[in-house]
Amino acid sequence: MSGSPSGSPSGSRRGLTFVVAAPSGTGKTTVCRRVVDADDGIAFSVSHTTRPRRPAERDGVDYHFVTKDAFGRMVEEDAFLEHAEYNSNQYGTSWRSLEAPLAEGRDVLLEIEVQGARQVRQRLPEARLVFLVPPSMKTLEDRLRGRGTDSDAQIARRLAVAEREIPAVREFDYAVPNDELDRCIADVLEIVRAERAGEAAPLRRRFDPAAAWDRLASTDAGPADRGNRPPIG
Repeated sequence: MSGSPSGSPSGSRRGLTFVVAAPSGTGKTTVCRRVVDADDGIAFSVSHTTRPRRPAERDGVDYHFVTKDAFGRMVEEDAFLEHAEYNSNQYGTSWRSLEAPLAEGRDVLLEIEVQGARQVRQRLPEARLVFLVPPSMKTLEDRLRGRGTDSDAQIARRLAVAEREIPAVREFDYAVPNDELDRCIADVLEIVRAERAGEAAPLRRRFDPAAAWDRLASTDAGPADRGNRPPIG
């Protein structure tokens, strides 16, 4: 299937699209799964990837695992809302994964990389973008090593990508710290419910990305290049 989702049935509420992005190791997968488990009104969008499946992962539940050729055909057919290469693998969110829940009035949660979030901002500007902020680069490294799934070289590449991604916090609607998992999950749930109710202004001030960037830039979580890249969208 190609192209953007069609409109919802006449008179019904159309769901909202939420994007959660963060550097690898920040805990976005755990946060997103827990948010969806805690709120029946939001569905999890399962991404496509060319990455090899890890032992505990299930096809169609954690990801749709596809070949590079199959992924390329989907790109040519404009089947993706967003797609990006990360750590030499391709990831993408299909329009199909959004269409049914949104039309039924359910919200949809996308767990994607920063590159993909930028595409969502351009192609679906009404989406709400949430950036999960790591406590520090040292904590990020410890979490990556604690997963036990990557080599030292892979961890070094992920940390280098994280250094480049952290300035993107300023391009998001919310910046939520993930220094304590349960608190982070509660914060994201609060954002979802406030946006759903049309009462998000206080939370946008509380989780202001510009303020988060100012804090990051004064700690070791900020990258070496502290230039002022303007936000998009």
